[in-house]
Amino acid sequence: MSYQLVKEIIGFAERYEQDNAQSKQIDIHGFAQWVNQQLAGETTTVPEPDWNGKIQGRSADSVINTSLVHLYRYAKQHAKEAIAGSEFSTSDDFFYLISLMSHGSMTKTALIKLNVHEKSAGIQIVNRLISGGFVTQETKHDDKRNRMISITEKGKSALNQHIEQMRTASQNVTEPLSHAEKMELIRLLTKLEDFHEARSLK
Repeated sequence: MSYQLVKEIIGFAERYEQDNAQSKQIDIHGFAQWVNQQLAGETTTVPEPDWNGKIQGRSADSVINTSLVHLYRYAKQHAKEAIAGSEFSTSDDFFYLISLMSHGSMTKTALIKLNVHEKSAGIQIVNRLISGGFVTQETKHDDKRNRMISITEKGKSALNQHIEQMRTASQNVTEPLSHAEKMELIRLLTKLEDFHEARSLK
C-alpha cells in the first residue's frame, strides 16, 4: 500500500492550517470547504478584476481598503435611516445594546472592545445609554475600577421596536450578493478580523 492519498490529505491539512493560522475556527467543515476551493482553483481560472487606477499602479490593497471604508459609510447611512425617529442618538447606541443582548452583561472595557471603539468614544456611548435608561452599571466586588454594564427592560424594548428596520438596513447593504457570495465574503472578512484581533492582543 502506497498511502499516496493519505500523503496528499496530510499535505492539504498542513497548507490549510498555515492559511488559517489566525483563525479561531479550524475544523473539518472548514477544511472540506478549503479543499474544494483549492481543487476548483486548479481547473478554473477566475479572471483578475479591473479597478480604477490599476494601469497606473494602484494596488489591490488600496482598492480593498477604500472599498471597506466606503461600505462602512454606506452601512452607517442605512443604519441611521433605520433608527430615524427613535430615542437612539446614533446607530452605535443600537449596536452596543445588541452586544449586551447577545453576549449578556459585561464590563465597560469589554463592551467597548467588542465594538472596536477607542476608549474615549466608547465611554461617551455607554454614558449616553446610561443617561437614557437603556443600560445600568454596577461596580464589581473584586474590581471597583471596572463596572458591569447590563441592558435594561427599556433597552430591550427599544431594540425590539427597531430590530426589523435594522435587519432591512443590513439586507440593503448586501442586497446584490447571492447566498454563496455572502458565505464567501463572511469567510474572507472573518479571516481579516481574526488576524487584526490577534494582532491587537499582542
